[in-house]
Amino acid sequence: MYKSSKRFVNKVAKLALSKKAERVVSLDLRGLGAPCDFFVICEGGSDTQVKAIADAIAEGMKDVGEKVWHVEGYEARRWVLLDFVSVVVHVFDGETRDYYQLERLWGDAPTQKYEDEE
Repeated sequence: MYKSSKRFVNKVAKLALSKKAERVVSLDLRGLGAPCDFFVICEGGSDTQVKAIADAIAEGMKDVGEKVWHVEGYEARRWVLLDFVSVVVHVFDGETRDYYQLERLWGDAPTQKYEDEE
């Protein structure tokens, strides 16, 4: 179990990158009146990759004792939301991410980018 939301976010980002997620970022929403502490936002190049990323995150976090509280969008695979309560993960396809622009909507939030270390 993760005591720190920031460590949780870093683990989620690492899991997303393990499936070659692109444009992986976290938004620190603490103090902004958001319903959670962090968003993690990433994207896949196809619906198959969106599913693979979402599965890797859900399964990887379950392996360390953190279960998803709620999932939305899994069937359509254009925007899969994984709600871990204090951290909400958004796995998009590129077009849907560009349309909703969550980073712009929460533009006041401190942002951290994650890249594959390979």
